[in-house]
Amino acid sequence: MPAFQNPVLPGCHPDPSVCRVGDTYYLVTSSFGYFPGIPVHRSTDLVHWELVGHVLTRPEQAPLAGLDVNDGVWAATMRHHAGRFYVVATVARGRRGASTFVVTATDPAGPWSDPVPLEADGIDPSLFVDDDGRCWFTATRDAPEPAVTGPAELWLRELDLATLRLTGPEHVLWHGALRGAWVEGPHLYLRDGRYWLIAAEGGTERNHAVTAASAPAVTGPYATDPRSPLLTHRHLGPGHPVQNVGHADLVDTPDGATWALTLGVRPVDGAHTLGREAFLVPVEWTERGPVFAPGTGTVPATGSTGLPGPTAPDDRPGGAEVLTLDAPLAAQGWSSLRGPVDHLVRPADDGRGLALTPTAATLWGTGTPALVARRQQHLRFRLRCRLAFATTSSHEEAGVTVLLHQQRLATLAVSAGPDGEPVARLRMRTGDVVADLAGVPVLERDAIVELVVRGDEQSYRFAVVLPGGDERVLGEVPRTAFATETAGGFLGVHLGVHAQTTGTPTGARAVVSHVSYEALEDRAADPTDVPLVGSTRG
Repeated sequence: MPAFQNPVLPGCHPDPSVCRVGDTYYLVTSSFGYFPGIPVHRSTDLVHWELVGHVLTRPEQAPLAGLDVNDGVWAATMRHHAGRFYVVATVARGRRGASTFVVTATDPAGPWSDPVPLEADGIDPSLFVDDDGRCWFTATRDAPEPAVTGPAELWLRELDLATLRLTGPEHVLWHGALRGAWVEGPHLYLRDGRYWLIAAEGGTERNHAVTAASAPAVTGPYATDPRSPLLTHRHLGPGHPVQNVGHADLVDTPDGATWALTLGVRPVDGAHTLGREAFLVPVEWTERGPVFAPGTGTVPATGSTGLPGPTAPDDRPGGAEVLTLDAPLAAQGWSSLRGPVDHLVRPADDGRGLALTPTAATLWGTGTPALVARRQQHLRFRLRCRLAFATTSSHEEAGVTVLLHQQRLATLAVSAGPDGEPVARLRMRTGDVVADLAGVPVLERDAIVELVVRGDEQSYRFAVVLPGGDERVLGEVPRTAFATETAGGFLGVHLGVHAQTTGTPTGARAVVSHVSYEALEDRAADPTDVPLVGSTRG
């Protein structure tokens, strides 16, 4: 049986929710301001996950225009019952739940129904179908008396699966195990006649933890499991390679084993850039309840599920992933911001690449720019992009970006200098402050220029391969500049290609002829120690 290496879904895949149908498992994660929303992955062994579709593929399903990229679609839960899949999720605005909805499908790859709004406060919705077929909706919200109960409460109400409406009375279930901590991420399970409420507490940072309560009836009363937290890494010290562990969902295998999918981060020197990733943890049920990672109490680095699957993971170092430019980009794991960009990013007329039309919607705004991006999934990587862009305006650019969110990003892009001649520029944006780090002439207006980004433990390094093969490293940005610990937010770094304008469009379009992403084993395999033109390092 194949072994696994955690995380099983690397890169920004937070808030994992999993369900099983037969011998197949399905997983959804948060998508925030990226479109299409709520990626759906499929697996037969809980280890190797294949992207099979998205829940929100039509802009009217989840209007995201004007939102901070850290808002948008939060913490979806997927469940299956009687031949139909259900997903509930929240759309957040201003870091608070603004609306909650449910969608359905008979095929998790889609298409999914239009969202049905639910009269539900708060965030982190979940569904539980009891043995009698009744479906129960749970979520977390602000507690009315935080000084008495704590800041949040988990609540429950029945969901009528025929009408997709909440019905009957509300039941407040639990205020959490940790005094003063926000309780969230509730999921309900029935085991040996007792209902188990698994939740997350401590915030999605270093104090994150999995806690639990149980009850004789689905509506309560729930008693805190005195063993809480059942899983956390907060006591392991800052040097442990996995931190922020929490927000777990459980699934049983056909042979009766139980596994948890939980989020975590992999900081280096106290800072992480890949975002919250999905980790696999064994769970054993005892007479006292679930035991996470029995024998160790920590997320395992490696293991085996004992389930049939591929013999080797396909997301580890060992070859470049080349973007197929004339195939659907979303199916290859590339996303846009807040809506579709088919009218801005499309196959070139001659079929020899991907044409990007610069738009006034910028990367640092809250619109839908001409951008397609993929998650950074490895600390050490190389992104290559070959493009031609014959603009004569210094206000237009097309190139590559390292994007954490709209207030923290770097671009290496082809534009025009003051004399109208083409130039490649490296810029770094921190809030409203833009630093012009370096520039180099491109020499020929219609020439194909290769832009390269390399990342490692120390920095992101940006280079240009000029016509004739001469490579110039323009500069580097410290890796920590894109870390959540310094820049804030809920996301991991995305790497993309873009085109934008801050002036009057000239009508020029960028044509991308190659994009590839490659995981690198080590720095020795990536010799780039050449003089820098510019850098943000002191």
